[in-house]
Amino acid sequence: MGDDVAVSPKDRFLTVYGRKPVLEALADADLRVDKVILADTARGPAAAEIQRAAKAAGVAVQRASAHRVKVLAGNGKQDQGVLADVVAPRMRPLTAALDDRRPPDRLLLLDGITTPANVGMILRTATAAGLAGVIVPRRGVAALDPLVVKASAGVAFRAPVLRCGSARDAAESLVEAGYSLYALGAAGSTSVFEVDLPQRAVFVLGGETAGVGSEVAELVTEWVSIPMPGDVESLNVSAAAAVVSFELVRRGLS
Repeated sequence: MGDDVAVSPKDRFLTVYGRKPVLEALADADLRVDKVILADTARGPAAAEIQRAAKAAGVAVQRASAHRVKVLAGNGKQDQGVLADVVAPRMRPLTAALDDRRPPDRLLLLDGITTPANVGMILRTATAAGLAGVIVPRRGVAALDPLVVKASAGVAFRAPVLRCGSARDAAESLVEAGYSLYALGAAGSTSVFEVDLPQRAVFVLGGETAGVGSEVAELVTEWVSIPMPGDVESLNVSAAAAVVSFELVRRGLS
């Protein structure tokens, strides 16, 4: 890809904030922390502990204003004046994946999923199932923060995350690249277990209350559903993602 140098830090790092998550990241030998940013107001034993841990891990500590730390963390209440940028080796822009000589065949696209626990569990499930990518837009979906990392039990750091601006941006790029979009919804006439999939297919998972948004729905190839013989109206979106992911495993398509 010709514009690699312009890749946003948000497409390369997962930012964790707060004393405990930062210390855990620094102590994990399997993770590579790019930098720690500490508020210039941070003093005392907690700040000293972070500085010692960063030094032991060979990670640079930068000082910034408390306001700057809050802006970078994207969280005004729980950053505790410190954040760390952790390298996510499998995270990259969606455009980079689509520009590959062999783009991934099966993907998940998150649209309007705002609960961090759901996003984290979806990343864990999709990674376990060996999926090539989960498209996580920067707008309209829960930020990839410590709550997501916690829900994924740390798997989020190495999940195959593909970033883009919005779900609509992703859908347009995918259709242009020859993918068919399959949206999960209770009204889908075809079972996810029976749908015929082309070489390039993307399953769209909609938000907890509104489902797949109208902007993405316009580009959907087919609506599919998960058969539920029992007296239950719908599944939690992370449970639905697990059904889809492991149906692809069953088919040998993940």
